[in-house]
Amino acid sequence: MEILNIEIKARTKQPAKIRNILKTKNAKYKGLDHQIDTYFKVHNGRLKLREGAIENHLIYYARENQKGPKRSEVMLFKTRPGSTLKELLVAANGILTIIDKKREIYFIDNVKFHLDAVKGLGSFVEIEAIDKDGSIGEKKLLQQCEHYLKLFGISESELVATSYSDLKLQKETKPNEGAH
Repeated sequence: MEILNIEIKARTKQPAKIRNILKTKNAKYKGLDHQIDTYFKVHNGRLKLREGAIENHLIYYARENQKGPKRSEVMLFKTRPGSTLKELLVAANGILTIIDKKREIYFIDNVKFHLDAVKGLGSFVEIEAIDKDGSIGEKKLLQQCEHYLKLFGISESELVATSYSDLKLQKETKPNEGAH
């Protein structure tokens, strides 16, 4: 099943402020999930296996690397913890990188919010306006993302263009400062 998302990712130094705003808007709290995302080497888009207590999916997505709202074509396959799927994907594709994060998950209608503490990268907020069946449309999804971007007070400088996997890989490949 292909899903249309308009997404925003931003660094945040104020997750408590965003959490409080979500509570005042009666966001539905789904829980805190410790997630391990294993990204696999693929030729197009991104393929990851998410393993958590709340969410377990094989996820394929394709999107442009750009700051601010971006269109993302997503395909989800619900997985079972402990299956041999991970071994199969590792054998077939190899691992690109692994992201370890603690994620608070909230919903307001069709908009999903993540407050993420990503090991080695810091704190982030993600806003995903989701159209599962084509009934909402890209224009409305974009408006929803922009509304919450303003509501949370996220600045242009906090916006992140790439995935956590890209951020981690960039961090790992930077030469050590002061090394000769």
